[in-house]
Amino acid sequence: MHGTVDGFSYGLVTPLVAYLMACLGGALGLRCTARALRVAHSWRPGWLALGSAAIGSGIWTMHFIAMIGFTVRGAPIHYDKPMTYGSLGVAVVMVGVGIFIVGYRGATGTALFTGGTLTGLGIASMHYLGMAGMRLNGTFEYNTVTVYVSVAIAMAAATAALWAAGQVRGFLWSMGASLVMGLAVTGMHYTGMAALSVHLHTGGAPTAGDSPAALLAPMLIGPLAFLCLAGVVVMFDPLMATGKLDRTPVPHEPGVPAHPPLGHPARGARLHARRTVAHREPRTPQNR
Repeated sequence: MHGTVDGFSYGLVTPLVAYLMACLGGALGLRCTARALRVAHSWRPGWLALGSAAIGSGIWTMHFIAMIGFTVRGAPIHYDKPMTYGSLGVAVVMVGVGIFIVGYRGATGTALFTGGTLTGLGIASMHYLGMAGMRLNGTFEYNTVTVYVSVAIAMAAATAALWAAGQVRGFLWSMGASLVMGLAVTGMHYTGMAALSVHLHTGGAPTAGDSPAALLAPMLIGPLAFLCLAGVVVMFDPLMATGKLDRTPVPHEPGVPAHPPLGHPARGARLHARRTVAHREPRTPQNR
């Protein structure tokens, strides 16, 4: 028989908190990715890895906070922990592949399409692998068309987020992009849940079990702690809030203006070299 599914057993609390977590992970990931596109190559892998982990953890946390409000009447739900944590690994790795492609190839053209596709597939894979980790006295059935729609939403959201990472300069625009990304990712989750129906097995009386909140709350501690630490790193980086370029001071030399160069360190080095040459070049009537 078909089970009665309720995805909002706590009302609007779980959807709103899930949305905020998706926004937080997206905001951290966007800022880290945008930062990676503006630093030397030696620092880029670290920022891209941090951004990948932030987005992946934010999406995973969003999913399971939303699942706290998911119940099936007469069928207590349990979770397979290895598969549940495996879905977190899938999210971080596949999101990371997409972010690294854009980080090294740029947020345009083929690189943006490839990176957005892989990242979107990572988001969808995390969702459905997490659903496969649920254990109850029944089986899940999905509407194929709605599943495809949810995957398309994930791919579109990921592509838009990666494009924003390459285009966003200011803090407010970045926050706006993260709000849109959070809305798209949360919409993908609930679209995927709308594709679900549960067929309960007959022949057994309903059994007691732990609530989804009691089962999932301990699993969320680690990703939440990581997001908090990533937030601290982002807040204390001087370029994160403003999105402006570096201003590295140049050692003052007699006769050379003591103004800092703008932009990439290589540009600053070239400007400093030109100033040094101009200072050392003999002053003649032709070059005065």
